[in-house]
Amino acid sequence: MRFAEVNLLGVYVAPIFVMMLAAWPATMIVERLAVRFGLIRHIWHPFLFLIAVYIAILSSIVLLVKGW
Repeated sequence: MRFAEVNLLGVYVAPIFVMMLAAWPATMIVERLAVRFGLIRHIWHPFLFLIAVYIAILSSIVLLVKGW
């Protein structure tokens, strides 16, 4: 697959932008689950953990779209 610009309401945006928007709600779901089950208490720096989770989810989305 070739990464091409995406037309959003007449504005062409980079495909990574769409993938970043898709990764954000997934990261929020992981954060809420970690808070709900008390896992966030055991993490040294929760914000750095969430950034790492976001990067991992975004990387997974890019790999899935690209098709390995």
